[in-house]
Amino acid sequence: MTTVSTNPPTNPHGTVATQGPVLVVGTGLLGTSLALALAASGVQVQLSDTSPTSLALARDMGAGHVREDTSPQPRLVVVATPPDVAAGVVLAHLEAFPDAVVTDVASVKQRVVAEVHAHAGEASRRYVGSHPMAGRERSGAGAADSDLFVGRPWVIVADGASAEAELMVRNLAVDVGATPLRMAAAEHDAAVAAVSHVPQLVSSLLAARLEELPESALALAGQGLRDTTRIAASDPRLWSAILVGNAGPVLGLLQAVRQDLDSLIAGIAPAAVDPDSPGYTAAGRAEAIAPGAVGAITDVMGRGNTGQARIPGKHGGAPRRYAEVQVLVPDTAGSLGRLFSDVGGAGVNIEDFAMEHSAGQSAGIAMLSVSPAAAQPLEEALDAGGWRVVRL
Repeated sequence: MTTVSTNPPTNPHGTVATQGPVLVVGTGLLGTSLALALAASGVQVQLSDTSPTSLALARDMGAGHVREDTSPQPRLVVVATPPDVAAGVVLAHLEAFPDAVVTDVASVKQRVVAEVHAHAGEASRRYVGSHPMAGRERSGAGAADSDLFVGRPWVIVADGASAEAELMVRNLAVDVGATPLRMAAAEHDAAVAAVSHVPQLVSSLLAARLEELPESALALAGQGLRDTTRIAASDPRLWSAILVGNAGPVLGLLQAVRQDLDSLIAGIAPAAVDPDSPGYTAAGRAEAIAPGAVGAITDVMGRGNTGQARIPGKHGGAPRRYAEVQVLVPDTAGSLGRLFSDVGGAGVNIEDFAMEHSAGQSAGIAMLSVSPAAAQPLEEALDAGGWRVVRL
């Protein structure tokens, strides 16, 4: 059963409960981001990685010091390696540091937890599985951000761990601004398959259709395509390890998606009449749209509306409906900053923001999500400030 911490996240750069040294093993996106956040709060951070280049970059970014044989023993070890090697690295560090708590941040948990418990013996009480639900499509230390975890869920899988070990990892999550959620390993893997792993594959499948699309067609691309394919830019090697590690839950969801696709295809197939075919007429076209075709489309899109509306809103709270104010923004230096300043001057809080660009245009549409009561006053204030408000 999922449980959420009742303690709100603290300022990740303020007073923290985590005591160093903390050894971060793996200086990719998650490991370096975590090390940066801890170092910014004054925690002593040690770094380790099999890649000298990645290790040096994390060190030079200010994420911590490279661990040496003479370095103090860590209190906490965070394994931030790919999931296919995480269990082995956890076991090695449980043995190397018998007084340290060890956690990993791998995005799959069942296989890692099972392997650690099978081989660690009594030392498994010092192991806590975890997974911060944070990331971006770019990987590596160069993409790291000390604020990466702020406001994000951080799953804690602590079955078999001591209370002291679990508390240490929960404190770690809170100290970098995340919200701890306790879950069982199987529950976690089923959840991330639905909210992360299959969306990644679907995004990649959509983007793969663009591989040989003519440039003239790509010139028509709008924000919808950018939104649905953004994560298709993710690292294939990393995601291969993640998806293979969570193959069971992912397979079940892919089969369900395939069933939906089969039903949709069967529904719209009668409407796919070639207008250049012999005997095509408007009347024939109408007859070709067999009963059920429109219903199949409406069904899948209606269910999509329902599912999308269930996604938690800002700060993880209940979904809220906002009004959208669209503003034409010139593609010139300082224009976006001036827009934000004018919105703030109008006393309006921007709840969400998106920017849509059209190919070949020297301007974009800024889409400002605000509270419904603030929409009209904001439009009037922007009009008065010389902005062109797009009213639909």
